[in-house]
Amino acid sequence: MASDWSPASLARWLRVGQTVLYRIQERMGVKGMRTSARILRSLLGFSLVLVLLSACGGGGEGSSGAAGGEPLYVIKFPHVTAPATPKGQMAQRFKELAEERFRGRVRVEVYPSAQLMEDTEAIEALAFGEVQMIATSLSLYDRLTPKFQVFDLPFLFSDLVAVERFQRGPAGRELLGALTEHGIQGLQFWHNGMKQFSGPRPLIAPADAAGLKFRVMESDLLQAQIEILGGSPQKMAFGEVYQALQTGTVDAQENTWSNIYSSKFFEVQPYMTESNHGYIGYFVGVNAAFWQSLPEDLRAGLTATLDEVTLWGNARSEAINVEDRQRIIDSGRSEIAVLTPEQVAEWQAAMRPVWDQFRDQIGADLIDAALASSRPRE
Repeated sequence: MASDWSPASLARWLRVGQTVLYRIQERMGVKGMRTSARILRSLLGFSLVLVLLSACGGGGEGSSGAAGGEPLYVIKFPHVTAPATPKGQMAQRFKELAEERFRGRVRVEVYPSAQLMEDTEAIEALAFGEVQMIATSLSLYDRLTPKFQVFDLPFLFSDLVAVERFQRGPAGRELLGALTEHGIQGLQFWHNGMKQFSGPRPLIAPADAAGLKFRVMESDLLQAQIEILGGSPQKMAFGEVYQALQTGTVDAQENTWSNIYSSKFFEVQPYMTESNHGYIGYFVGVNAAFWQSLPEDLRAGLTATLDEVTLWGNARSEAINVEDRQRIIDSGRSEIAVLTPEQVAEWQAAMRPVWDQFRDQIGADLIDAALASSRPRE
């Protein structure tokens, strides 16, 4: 019997392989998950080539979802944080609502905790269409646009309310379209929270950071931030941080309370400083070609669903961080220092030169718009 190499047949086999590997990932440890993920990415690439070759040779019907033969659209959505974090909860809620409201038309496959890939890989995978949706840290896009570095400027935003005000304003909404030339369409911004420092000793004054090896995200601005404090920045993927802290590859790090708790950094960091010196948030983006290929009603419905999830999740993010901060205290593993206003001012003065270093890259008008969002309203 001749083999059926039609796109429909290949799509069916691809979905079987994806499902098997997805179930394996749910039952394996992190190392096994990543091994499985590499297999899945290879399968995706190989299958795509076969489908394209087959389509050129004769074509065939695509996969169908609903009883009427309507296509089933699969949205692969990888991210690196734990399911209990603000991002993890929003991704899962989007999946549940999208599949409930568009039953038989959409399947959302969420891969948390870097099961499928790290954030830097996810950005590239999205651009090439290997995945369809991501929510990656804003700090990771400086190679594509310098504008997102505004979110990394130390002590720019006073709190999440200020961040929200900026993101919902004209300057913030314009940033959602900053990556369209790279095949990525921005849809929303998701909050995690404000950043805190942690390390092997109390970090009360900027001088306390001197000589320490700090893990930072893949961001030149964050690298400069640590260098100006006299520390040694080490760019590192999120999934590698716990082991690096445990083994002494790095001494210190900066993160939100939710990430510190969910990734158990408090187990290997005896001292923490409530500095609120920066913001961690996520750019929720989709592959532009995939998004435009969706039927208009489905695209509009998914956009509305994502907007709803964003409002729900961003409103919860601060509460999640407060709860996780208390869990860290209750663990008795870490000591949290709360800075006085005078101590905060000292950190602000020490880190302010970073603004001057990156002002031209980011744009003074964008920084001014962000600054305005932090000023008390009359």
